[in-house]
Amino acid sequence: MNATTDTDAGTAPRKPVHLAVYDTFADWETGHATAHLARAGYPVRTVGPGREPVTTMGGLRVLPDLALDELRPEDSSLLVLTGASLWDTSGDLAPFARTARAFLDAGVPVAAICGATAGLAREGLLDDRAHTSAVSFYLVATGYAGGERYVDADAVTDGLLITAGPTEPVAFAREVLGLLGVYEGEVLDAWYRLFHDSDAAAYAVLEKAGR
Repeated sequence: MNATTDTDAGTAPRKPVHLAVYDTFADWETGHATAHLARAGYPVRTVGPGREPVTTMGGLRVLPDLALDELRPEDSSLLVLTGASLWDTSGDLAPFARTARAFLDAGVPVAAICGATAGLAREGLLDDRAHTSAVSFYLVATGYAGGERYVDADAVTDGLLITAGPTEPVAFAREVLGLLGVYEGEVLDAWYRLFHDSDAAAYAVLEKAGR
């Protein structure tokens, strides 16, 4: 399952993937995605509201690599927004949703899971894009205008935007890895079957691809 990196191939290194981190960050939702992106040669950099440490929902203390106001879309391959209690209890994370708009406007992908989808809904980014979340009425409560574009699925990709519900970190990772071309076709399907369904037969496909 080892991926060849751009550096291994003698070309320019990949731009980093930026993972947003903030207090109450749901730390179990992005591990599959970031681990396999890192293995594929994408540096993963954490972005906080500032450079001060944040504490995840799981009690981990994270020191961000950079502050949100230092992040530029042109320096990134992808912005990942994870769930957090703060999405629903305050407006503190609204700047991250505004940054997501700047990324999409610049043609750089955004991936949002769990409560981050509500943040994007409030920002108006789901009004004209197919999307999913925990349940449709969770987003309806934001007052957004995209209800007709809601898809009852584990994860949805519409152009440069990926959304997923809180119970689907593997499906979320599948969409991320597919969008960035880490795995494709039957290899991507096998990856998902192995990590989501514990399908032992899928390992042979990944092992062959790795060779």
